[in-house]
Amino acid sequence: MEKEITIKSTTGLHAQLAAKVVQTASKYAVNIELHYQDKIVDLKSILALMSLAVPYGENVKIIAKGARAEEAIKDVSSILG
Repeated sequence: MEKEITIKSTTGLHAQLAAKVVQTASKYAVNIELHYQDKIVDLKSILALMSLAVPYGENVKIIAKGARAEEAIKDVSSILG
């Protein structure tokens, strides 16, 4: 399952937002990744997520695999977009 979203936070994907995303993604027993440009990171890793430095207005793709993939994507998307 996958979903493309636009980063709505005017400060981009900053530390506080990244922490919230990781905390939310970690609640699910799914493999969940964020794709930005040519990079792919695990959404359960705050260091990997912050290394992307995604700015405001950029499009990213969230891809999840597992029994609750749809729910995980919905929750993470609500934080980012």
